[in-house]
Amino acid sequence: MKVSELASLSHSRVLTGEYEDREIACGYTCDLLSHVMGKGQQDMAWITVQAHMNVIAVASLMDFACVVIPEGLPVDEMIVNKAAQEDIIMLSSELTAFELVALMHENGVPAAKKG
Repeated sequence: MKVSELASLSHSRVLTGEYEDREIACGYTCDLLSHVMGKGQQDMAWITVQAHMNVIAVASLMDFACVVIPEGLPVDEMIVNKAAQEDIIMLSSELTAFELVALMHENGVPAAKKG
């Protein structure tokens, strides 16, 4: 699944403009940044309720395909601008994290590898 397909299926808003339409290799949801850094994989779609500068730093460091903010939670313009500077695709969805994970799973996106 490509990021554009996820955005379309989840009726997400693309917050950071349009960049390379990356293939999503796997999906993961977690809000503990150190845990995400330990489990993260390149080209991963990361679902998190956190929307702050450290999220952008982790996504950039790990080269994630995108960051998805669920439940229509607000994202400060400063965060969106930083994501754009780092070429991080940020999506905002009204779906819950649970619904987003189910949607990705139903459309063939595997879970991040364990260990």
